[in-house]
Amino acid sequence: MAVKLNRRVFLLGGHITPFIGKGHPDFVHKKHPDFGKRDNPILEDYIKTAVNQALKDLSVPPQAIQKAWIGNFAGELFSSQGHLGSALAGVSPAFRHKPFIRVEAACASGGIALSSAVESIQAGTDIALVVGAEVQNTVSPRIGGDYLARASDYKRQRSLDDFTFPAMFARRIRDYMALHKVSREDIARVSVKAYANGNKNPLAHMKEVKLDLETAGSVSEKNVNFLSNEELKAHLTVSDCSQVSDGGAAAIVVSEAGLKALNKSISDTVEFVAVAQTTDNLFEDYDSDLMENTKAAADAAYSYAGLRPKDIGVAEVHDCFSIAEVLMYEALGFAERGKGTNLLKTGYTSLTGPLPVNTGGGLIAFGHPVGATGIKQVLEIYRQMKGLCGAYQIPHQPRYGITANMGGNDKTSVVTILRNPAL
Repeated sequence: MAVKLNRRVFLLGGHITPFIGKGHPDFVHKKHPDFGKRDNPILEDYIKTAVNQALKDLSVPPQAIQKAWIGNFAGELFSSQGHLGSALAGVSPAFRHKPFIRVEAACASGGIALSSAVESIQAGTDIALVVGAEVQNTVSPRIGGDYLARASDYKRQRSLDDFTFPAMFARRIRDYMALHKVSREDIARVSVKAYANGNKNPLAHMKEVKLDLETAGSVSEKNVNFLSNEELKAHLTVSDCSQVSDGGAAAIVVSEAGLKALNKSISDTVEFVAVAQTTDNLFEDYDSDLMENTKAAADAAYSYAGLRPKDIGVAEVHDCFSIAEVLMYEALGFAERGKGTNLLKTGYTSLTGPLPVNTGGGLIAFGHPVGATGIKQVLEIYRQMKGLCGAYQIPHQPRYGITANMGGNDKTSVVTILRNPAL
């Protein structure tokens, strides 16, 4: 259902750290020239950097923050650190004794943190801080795959493959191709677009890695099938997958009274016109060619805002795997069921198309530090509306933008619609 907005709510802006991991030039690994000389940032570093830079960039004194949320999925596993509300309170002495809360909803943790802040504005909060952060490169890929599988029905689905979530989305690719008569190349266009956009984004995990359609649409030494499940192995390659990234993002959410207290104007912001959250049954799966839970959130958001899909001018959607972006097009009403790949073929969702999607590279190329993704998405809409995206700035100025942040295999969804006050 959608949050009832009895008070206007604005996104004042924020900060996104670089997203890094394997494939990023700054990520330290055993073969990196800086190995043994410096360490990669830890979870605490990303939290502090995102928050302090957001406060600095927006000229918001830390004592002005009344309440805060941090989205994080698996800090206890990857970083041996829980109790992250208290960790967030450690960023500034001015944060001590304030109500700071950690929320978890798998890959939708950031979206849930944001939704919670918007609801709090309705209850009387005027200046809220929303943070998302995740570090996932502290263990081997197989151990990490096991940790991330906790977002599935672990007892029922863990044995599907060493890499549980890639296997579940390989199944979606297989079924979608069979039902709707599309090719691997049709779906691979998602990843090609993502990398092309990410190559223009200095914050992107894969900013220096190129991907063409010939590579993405076929199996080779550069693009392997890595699953062990023989039934599903052929249907997913490395390029179909989002990145195992480390990173953070922080945003400031305010009421009209909060704007006044900070000496800001509505022209400094983008406005929330709808925030809808839905959840579905973890213990049962449904049609694999449809994201029914995300569609329910999108339908609620459109209905509350009084808008239609054709009103949207820019979108950030949850492309944890290539097929997910295609299914998001359909769940958000941009394409009919089974027709999502047509938008890629025609360039409709490219940077210069009528509806640019995942302009900074999405989860596939910008990266996917799980808890940060939902916050990064709304900040990317803000940045596009304010003309701050540099080389990947879209040519038109959108009046409305939408985000869709998904947790698990379409089990938690947060859909947000934002309005550009300049239009």
